[in-house]
Amino acid sequence: MTVSISIFKPAELPQQLFYAVLKLRADVFIVEQQSCYPDIDGHDLDEDTVHLCALEDGKVLCTVRIMEIGSPSPRIGRVATASTARGRGLAGELMKQAVGLCQPHAQIQLSAQTQLESWYGKFGFQRSGADYDDDGIMHLPMIRDGGKAAL
Repeated sequence: MTVSISIFKPAELPQQLFYAVLKLRADVFIVEQQSCYPDIDGHDLDEDTVHLCALEDGKVLCTVRIMEIGSPSPRIGRVATASTARGRGLAGELMKQAVGLCQPHAQIQLSAQTQLESWYGKFGFQRSGADYDDDGIMHLPMIRDGGKAAL
């Protein structure tokens, strides 16, 4: 089976695929991680948001969201991989593509779960503040300075 990676602006995102992305995020963040928080935050349909999806046989295996993609300080988030698809490098591939979609000298921001600090570090992200509790899960702010970091 071949995995394909697709990139969608909100207006291009088919309704069924959008539903599958939201379901995957709910399965991972809300059900699996037992964190009751408002995943549907009003930014998924913003014009300057982009969704990356790893698909196999029409099923969403992994997803990443970039907000404010054209700005000097875009935000990458909502990185989620289905439990059955973990260990295949899909999130890493989507992260590489997400970073590549941002402006070359952008200062890309993200909020990482603390146990993933070194994983995000592989993509040039560095801690930019103290740990904090985000709906029961410890996070830390990270930034990737496009003028300094390299993949």
